[in-house]
Amino acid sequence: GKGETLEDTIRTVEGYSDIIVLRHFESGAARRAAATAEIPVINAGDGPGQHPTQALLDVYTIKREIGRLDGIKLGLVGDLANGRTVRSLAYLIAKYQNIKIYFVSPDVVKMKDDIKEYLTSQGVEWEESSDLLDVASRCDVIYQTRIQKERFGERIDHYEAARGKYIVDKKVLRCAAKHAVIMHPLPRLDEITVDVDSDPRAAYFRQAKNGLYIRMALLKLLLVGLLHLFPGM
Repeated sequence: GKGETLEDTIRTVEGYSDIIVLRHFESGAARRAAATAEIPVINAGDGPGQHPTQALLDVYTIKREIGRLDGIKLGLVGDLANGRTVRSLAYLIAKYQNIKIYFVSPDVVKMKDDIKEYLTSQGVEWEESSDLLDVASRCDVIYQTRIQKERFGERIDHYEAARGKYIVDKKVLRCAAKHAVIMHPLPRLDEITVDVDSDPRAAYFRQAKNGLYIRMALLKLLLVGLLHLFPGM
């Protein structure tokens, strides 16, 4: 509110702390903070850019729920243009073998070309689809996301065009494989109906709980791990 630069804020805060966890509305803010700080910086979400700790807990959840990460068919559904969680998950899952990603979204919020180009460069097969029921029948993981009204600014017409188009409900569950899981980074609105919650394939609350463990591990790695590497710190 006073107009202080991000760099000045980081230089001030690092004098009070051992680690900085930064959530910021601008894409690339975490990279700027890390370039300024002399202590570790964790990106807790930078606008529509990336959310790497979410991607870590997502792959951990997939591994726990499905039992593997190689050979996964992953359906990313919803606001793929503005959703930083799906961007980071696409980057991370591309490190595994024989991955296929389906992008299911309204036209106004399709996955951006930079992610598609990256996946292609890594040899990851991807496909865009408008048929959620068909994709659900093919996937091991259905990763639903919220249509983010706050990202549309004054383009309420675009928001209304996107909202409610793809909803995970009992009909989707009937198409999904018995071993498949439904994930969501939360919070949800109406994009997953509440009657899905009782299905054992609904993993999103377990997914959220896994975030506690992953972030505990990351803090330990950055703080205790650094002390082991550099005993004089």
